[in-house]
Amino acid sequence: MQQKELQRETTGANGAGPVKSAARALDLLDEIAAGGPGTQLQLSMRLNIPKSSLHALLRTMTDRSWLQTDPTGSVYQLGIHSLVVSSAYLDGDPVLARAASVLDEVAAVTEETVHLGRLDGADVIYTAKRESVHPLRMHSAVGRRLPAYATSLGRALIAEMPVESRRDLVPESISAITPHTTTDKEAVLEIIDRAAYQGYATESEESCMGVRCFGVTLPFGHRAVDAMSVAVPISRLGDGREDLIIETLLSVKARLAAVHDNSLVR
Repeated sequence: MQQKELQRETTGANGAGPVKSAARALDLLDEIAAGGPGTQLQLSMRLNIPKSSLHALLRTMTDRSWLQTDPTGSVYQLGIHSLVVSSAYLDGDPVLARAASVLDEVAAVTEETVHLGRLDGADVIYTAKRESVHPLRMHSAVGRRLPAYATSLGRALIAEMPVESRRDLVPESISAITPHTTTDKEAVLEIIDRAAYQGYATESEESCMGVRCFGVTLPFGHRAVDAMSVAVPISRLGDGREDLIIETLLSVKARLAAVHDNSLVR
């Protein structure tokens, strides 16, 4: 009986499904990354996992440094090994290596914060960042996840998709990130349609108060899944700076598209 239970825990009930303990470990990492640290009881309630079952999992993941506790030993947060693995991912990603010089170029021209992001389901995840040279900067971080429909990065990526596919990435009920977030689905789809026509996407204070963002896709493959944006405090958008940012992004996008098309011809 014990051997059967162990086999079920290791291979799943049907022998081919997800491994329950592995799935719980991944769910735990995802929950702490998204919802923040918590005690054993809090995490048990957030994940709907019995406290008794969670105890051994927390101990194992803490022993392996995937998790760590606060000085009291009662609050669990991501551990140093989570950083080691994520850093290895960033170091090994070919798009990040190819995009590095592009980010540097756009940051030098605009002198503003530049983000690289990747579409992951209905969200975008920031994968790289260049800081603004100005004292007033954005408090954003690599690894942050935001709904694609509310960011210039995400809207640019959705705009590259067939019209019939765009609706699937914009929920019927939209939760506002800021008081300025567009929460009507049809209005968001119209904004995305405009981005498809213009070749770039925008958003103003919809994901961060006081900031306007401009985004374009980066044509590194057959299907656009990576995009770049420039984020600017609205207070600095004068004297033609908006036009300069848009022209810079479109120029970079066109140049990369030409290189990609030439490589396909060869």
